[in-house]
Amino acid sequence: MKLLLPALLAATATVLAAPDWPQFRGPDGNGLSPAKNLPLTWDTTNNVAWKSELTGKGWSSPALHRGHLYLTTSEDAGANLSLRVLCHDAATGKQLWSTEAIATTPVKHHGKNSQASPTALADGDRLYVHFGHYGTACLDLAGKVIWKQTDLKYSPVHGNGGSPILVGNALIFSCDGGSDPFVVALDKASGKVLWKVKRDTTAKKNFSFSTPTLITVKGEQQLITSGSGVVCALDPKTGAELWRCRYGEGYSVIPKPVFGHGMIFLSSGYDKPIALAIRVDGKGDVTDTHIAWKLEKGAPHTPSPLLVGNELYLVSDAGIASCLDAKTGAVHWSERVGGNYSASPLLADGKIYLQNETGTGVVLKPGKTFEKLA
Repeated sequence: MKLLLPALLAATATVLAAPDWPQFRGPDGNGLSPAKNLPLTWDTTNNVAWKSELTGKGWSSPALHRGHLYLTTSEDAGANLSLRVLCHDAATGKQLWSTEAIATTPVKHHGKNSQASPTALADGDRLYVHFGHYGTACLDLAGKVIWKQTDLKYSPVHGNGGSPILVGNALIFSCDGGSDPFVVALDKASGKVLWKVKRDTTAKKNFSFSTPTLITVKGEQQLITSGSGVVCALDPKTGAELWRCRYGEGYSVIPKPVFGHGMIFLSSGYDKPIALAIRVDGKGDVTDTHIAWKLEKGAPHTPSPLLVGNELYLVSDAGIASCLDAKTGAVHWSERVGGNYSASPLLADGKIYLQNETGTGVVLKPGKTFEKLA
């Protein structure tokens, strides 16, 4: 299957000057980009610097690092599956290399998912790629595989989804399969397990796909990891649980939490998602004491929330965009923007960019009054 990787930028010079976007949701994992001079409108020819065909199939986002774009893809190899990493020149779109990271036997996945959905993570001279239950690998920037970790087995439901994050020397990700969910940290230099902790949940359906978020509270780091029925804050050095907040039977949790104003903002998953703001200064089970507010209408199943100053922006899978007061949860506006959504909103060049599942973009002006720019 051939896919197109477009560079939707005003000019090639913009690509050359673009700041790195080295992991899922950007430099700080929150959807905020320092990029400037971005186009307001584009189509198949206008404001497109280049297009490049991709082989295979993958839902991972591109990672931009040192002028190169890195993606993951999956290609059928007879009865087997080749999980690959692609490198493209960010200025021209030319493919520089394609490397097989893991060869495996395919397992059935959801029709809306792929076998290569987690986003690559670039750090210094290394590139980390994760394929959920299939395994994890580290490559150098020339495409040479440094290590593979394929010993962490679990039963997937609908495939893979959550991306890894780096905390010091630890590569951390969630493994929320059909049973016995856990969170794990690998040594980024060797791929060996540093720690592995069970996700303690009473939810009937254990599978989820969220990416962890690292925050700092009173000088101490917390690893925020959402799963079925519960969000937990862990000590990123040991995996020890610091606090937890329950949200019932919510499962297949996908959105990555975002942090600000002393709270984390997240969505509780299927069947009916609820957006939650939770204060992060608690200990133990804080369900009854630290939920600042809830929103039951317009919460996303899939797209991650976006925090811009005092406003929290959500886009539901059904295409309802909302702007909330982050501190109180009061809704400033909620408007239909067209189409169905899986991709998360991002802020760049002072504008909020959305993209629906058919590839149509919507550009909004941040603020308490709804204003569609394009």
